Order: sequence, then C-alpha cells, then structure tokens
Amino acid sequence: MANIVLLGAPGAGKGTQAALIKEKYSLPHISTGDIFRKNIREGTPLGVKVKAIIDKGELVPDELTIALVEDRLAQSDCEGGYILDGFPRTIAQAQALEGFSKVDMAIDIAVESEAVIKRIAGRRMCKCGETYHTSSYDREDCVKCGSKLYQRDDDREEVVRERLRVYEAQTKPLIDFYAERGLLHTVDGSGGVQATFELVCKVIDGNC
Repeated sequence: MANIVLLGAPGAGKGTQAALIKEKYSLPHISTGDIFRKNIREGTPLGVKVKAIIDKGELVPDELTIALVEDRLAQSDCEGGYILDGFPRTIAQAQALEGFSKVDMAIDIAVESEAVIKRIAGRRMCKCGETYHTSSYDREDCVKCGSKLYQRDDDREEVVRERLRVYEAQTKPLIDFYAERGLLHTVDGSGGVQATFELVCKVIDGNC
C-alpha cells in the first residue's frame, strides 16, 4: 500500500483524517500523541516526563520520539504501510525517519491559524473518552456517562498559541523538506471532515 506522513498544524484534523484513512485503506494509524497520552494516563516514567513538557506547550525531545517511532514501525502490522500522525515534527526527525523507513507521500492539511485556535480551545473531554466542542455543546457534563467535562491543559488558548509558534518554527519547514523530495501534497482542511477526506483520498489513490 503506502507509507503516509500527515502534516498540518495542531488542530488541523490530522487525527480525524488518519482514522478515516485507517478505516478505508486498512493501514495502521500511528499517533505519537496517542502513545504519549496513554503513558501519561497510566503514570509511567515516560508519561510523567512527557506531561511536564507538553503542559508547557513544548515538543518532546527528538531522541525520545524517534526511538518510540522506530520501534513501532518495526512491528509486523506496518509491513503493508502505515499512517504517521504527529511524526516527524522536525527536520531532524524526518532525516532520522529516512534512515529506517521509506515515506511514499506527505499530505499537508492546511488550515488558517485562527481557525485552529477556535477548534482546539473549544474542545472538551470526558474521562470515558467522549469528546465535545463548545460551538455545538454547551453543557458541562457528558451525555454518555454524566461525568464533568474538562479541558486538556494543552488545549488552553495560551498553550495552543505557543504550540502554533513552535509549529511555525520547527515543523513547518517539513513542508519544504518533503516538497524538495517530490513527496508533498497539500489539501484544503477548512471545508469540513468529509470534504477534506475526499481530497486526501484523491492524493492517496493517485499515488499508490
């Protein structure tokens, strides 16, 4: 199939698109964010270290993330392809990735910064796993289990703006990195989930 890297600012919809790609093309969705959050929830040594970094809106150090991804891509379910969501985030990570895996395409989901801030800062979570948004849900409790909703520390507006600043400085250069290799495909992520997914599918179907 294909080894796919998803690019885009925090809140651009990479996770949502990755889940749809996974379902349609039967590719494993590898999200470094999900792996880190699992460790944070479980209170592992890695989780404690990562939480302190993420809560300040900073990026997890390259060596920690690279080792985690290399180990994950070596597993058997990645032999037929994969979707990387949240990695690489720096040129150093992208160069390291080239050392242990071949990327077939990089899909950049483009969304304006202010739209991203509204998307992320409005998210509310429940301990049962449900997710809501203040633009369409004005209650403070979960419909599914009744628990009180909360805002993740890294979803607060001031942290989101810092995450975007870090993205502009460290991650956006990846667009040039993959463009120079002829692997970059940019899609408009402002038109809603389904419209964006249709554009993503055109890219995948045209390059497999």
